[in-house]
Amino acid sequence: MARNNQLVSEERDYLVLDVKQAKQIAKDWLVELDLARVVKFGLPEVDDRYHYWRVPLCAKNGTAVGEVVIDAYSTEILASKTTKPNLLTARLLKQDESKVIQRRQDKREYQLSSLRNTVGLGDSAHLLDEMPAESVDLIFTSPPYYNARPEYSEYEEYDEYLFKMRQIIRRCHRVLMEGRFFVINVAPVLIRRASRNQSSRRIAVPFDFHRIFIEEGYDFIDDIIWEKPEGAGWATGRGRRFAADRNPLQYKAVPVTEYVLVYQKHTDLLIDWFIRNHPDRQIIEDSKIQDGYERTNVWKINPSTNSKHPAAFPKELAEKVIRYYSFKGDVVLDPFAGSGTVGRAASELGRRFVLFDNNPEYIDMIREEIVTWENVNVDNVMWLNCEPAQPIYKQINLFEGESNVYIPKKGNWCFLQMGRNLLSGSV
Repeated sequence: MARNNQLVSEERDYLVLDVKQAKQIAKDWLVELDLARVVKFGLPEVDDRYHYWRVPLCAKNGTAVGEVVIDAYSTEILASKTTKPNLLTARLLKQDESKVIQRRQDKREYQLSSLRNTVGLGDSAHLLDEMPAESVDLIFTSPPYYNARPEYSEYEEYDEYLFKMRQIIRRCHRVLMEGRFFVINVAPVLIRRASRNQSSRRIAVPFDFHRIFIEEGYDFIDDIIWEKPEGAGWATGRGRRFAADRNPLQYKAVPVTEYVLVYQKHTDLLIDWFIRNHPDRQIIEDSKIQDGYERTNVWKINPSTNSKHPAAFPKELAEKVIRYYSFKGDVVLDPFAGSGTVGRAASELGRRFVLFDNNPEYIDMIREEIVTWENVNVDNVMWLNCEPAQPIYKQINLFEGESNVYIPKKGNWCFLQMGRNLLSGSV
């Protein structure tokens, strides 16, 4: 009987169309490694979300030992996603895998990013595409809330919102250093009812984000609960009906928490490796956390109330995340920078920052405030698709003439008169 429906691989115009072809590509790879006679295949599957074929590898007794991942369009074996040959051999010979991993770790060199402080205006997906691979040490962000406020939404459908977030998370994976952390502040969203005849709807956004992170190559590390004061949740209106009537079935908890989810870019490097191999031992010492750190996964922090941004998170939250998940001198990226809270916190803690946002008004806020941030020389900040900030100048009397003096909060100062540098120093 003729087949009526096309295979997914045919619909996508893949070069690798079926199980037989996927197995043959995997077999050719095993032949090169001289492992073809000791490995058998599980059932290959096509992953059309990422256009991969996954070919499970098993020992002769049927025990899973790894997989070969093939680019369905090009037939290329993806080395970064395929089980490493030495690890595959160790599993087949029932050797200690940790020794294989340790040998690989010993050969690695610690990479320091050369990025400088950067502020970019535009779609974060496009700006991330222009960044060097593995050039960021920590990502901390709070993405736009889906339709939480009319002035803070650009997505008609929730699936459209998740698709856009996936594009950012995927591109962040490329620019994030192996084994380093992506920390995200996210919360369920309440969709208000359109009329009295309809119910409001609450969307469990963090759990959909979790699925995306795992599918994009991150490992789940921690779920931190950001707890706000009790009064903070009443602004949503949730729970007011029950408070008035006290009828069963009407109960709804007033939300006073948000999630701070911690993910790590997948690696076989241990955390100790980063501490042992950092080339500047003084930085490791200076980055140690002092007493008073958060011992549990419940952090009690007051929300930000004086920001011009409609959904700003507090600088204290950014400070804690940056201290706990980066070293001094590291590069911290926020792809949804808003008014620049992460940048300010990073600079004050001796880190560099990369801030992206697609709203010119928020970039203007950053441009206005950045001249007051500690440890920032505005002349050395890279500005993408936007005008740079200007140093602060004001008139003073110097000797017998009028002069300008450039006075940043910290850094170098310089007296100028009629275009000449008269005196300079530091504060």
